[in-house]
Amino acid sequence: MQAHQRMLDPTPNGLHSDESPLLQAIGLTKHYGDFLANDSIDIDIWPKQIHALLGENGAGKSTLVKAIYGLIQPSAGEIRWQGTPIVLSGPSEARSRGIGMVFQHFSLFDNLNVAENVALGLDRTESFKDMSARLEQVSKTYGLPLDPRREVWQLSVGERQRIEIVRALMQDPKFLILDEPTAVLTPQEADQLFIVLERLKAEGRAILYISHKLAEVKRLCDTATILRGGKKVETCNPRLETAASLARMMVGSEIKEVKAAAADRKTTVPRLVVNDLSLTPSEAHGVRLEHISFELKGGEILGIAGVAGNGQDELFAALSGERLSQDPGTVVIEGIAAGHLSITQRRKLGAAFVPEERLGHGTVPRMKLSENALLTGHAASGMVHHGFIDTAATLETVDRATETFDVRKAKRDPEAASLSGGNLQKFIVGREILRNPAVLVVCQPTWGVDAGAAAVIRQALLDLATAGAAVLVTSQDLDELAEIADRIAVMFHGRLSAPLATSEATREKLGLLMGGSRLEPKEAAHAVGT
Repeated sequence: MQAHQRMLDPTPNGLHSDESPLLQAIGLTKHYGDFLANDSIDIDIWPKQIHALLGENGAGKSTLVKAIYGLIQPSAGEIRWQGTPIVLSGPSEARSRGIGMVFQHFSLFDNLNVAENVALGLDRTESFKDMSARLEQVSKTYGLPLDPRREVWQLSVGERQRIEIVRALMQDPKFLILDEPTAVLTPQEADQLFIVLERLKAEGRAILYISHKLAEVKRLCDTATILRGGKKVETCNPRLETAASLARMMVGSEIKEVKAAAADRKTTVPRLVVNDLSLTPSEAHGVRLEHISFELKGGEILGIAGVAGNGQDELFAALSGERLSQDPGTVVIEGIAAGHLSITQRRKLGAAFVPEERLGHGTVPRMKLSENALLTGHAASGMVHHGFIDTAATLETVDRATETFDVRKAKRDPEAASLSGGNLQKFIVGREILRNPAVLVVCQPTWGVDAGAAAVIRQALLDLATAGAAVLVTSQDLDELAEIADRIAVMFHGRLSAPLATSEATREKLGLLMGGSRLEPKEAAHAVGT
């Protein structure tokens, strides 16, 4: 075997070439059976540096940070901390050395308060009273205010993320890993987070920043390491790159530009109408929907923005038929009162639905793709004849989705759980779009999806609307809504704002609405509509 040839990262400005990085991964390799997740990766993380880690879904980012945080052991290579080789037995040892991590998915208990949640994640032994006081002090010091006594279920998603960040900061990390930290934040909350990260950098700490939002990487990060197919392919200064060039390095080819439909795209009759929809939540900490009304015509895309947990899930359940209304007229599909109809009956009217959660809601993890296609397609896709399943038709749906949406998989008809998140998302969206629905309701269409897959999905939604469908898109990605929606409304505490024409829906206006503010009357009157 040839000796590993190290791809050296440049020494950041302000540091001498003879100084050591805070953390180094040298030839880091990880095998899962025959699958090579990380292939001899080198990365240098320096103090006073915000270092981006970029790559497509399945590029090896998660495997790399799990090794750095002690969650898994590499198959080969080494990790050096302040110049000394180390073997991390687990996250506890990583934290003891000064390595912290804030995961994309929160690990919080809704029925415990802030202080109790923080205490569960700390390794230190101190009295609960002292810890609570220190929690309050650290949160104030970094501009991330938290009330230790409030229960988590009462908090916004942005406040919940503060808990995770403050918990990590209370362990005084020298190196902090952040995984998609702005995915659930309003623009104003994201700006505040960037101030905090710049402060941590100025204090001499290092930050590894994982994000699919290339504009914020360019704004915030000093260096970017790019992975593709488990290998490191580039280290660059993202401020000297364009979003397109960063995406090209991630994917290995040009990203297809999303082409909006012609400005004179025709709209038809209303295909989805919601009339004064109010709904009591089915869960203890759910959100009550309050007097929601809107009209969506064929040929139109309506975007719904908002921080997660403001009623988007409850609205999807009401539109899809997972929750029924006492008044059938609260939901009208293709001119037919449908508030009392089941999911299958609504699909027979021409509606299709893509939930936010891919595994468990959008698909059954241990069922094959063809079987998952049958679950949503049996009502209106010709997959069942006289009570018998047409297996060829289910496989044809898988093949068409694979070809049309570039779904990458190991074999023709694998289990849903075997696909990466981005590829599974392309399959689910493709499965529903290929039915040519009259109405499509889709939640978070490109959540956690890389630039290439996101472009494919967004273009498909635009093409579906151009063909005459009414498309409702719920998304926390304001750039996504700006790219594909004709109008944008905001969900906040179970209420829906008046839609704004996308040309008028600035990030500032949407951010204020997402935080609970209301537009001035003259601004609201300027909304299309509506």
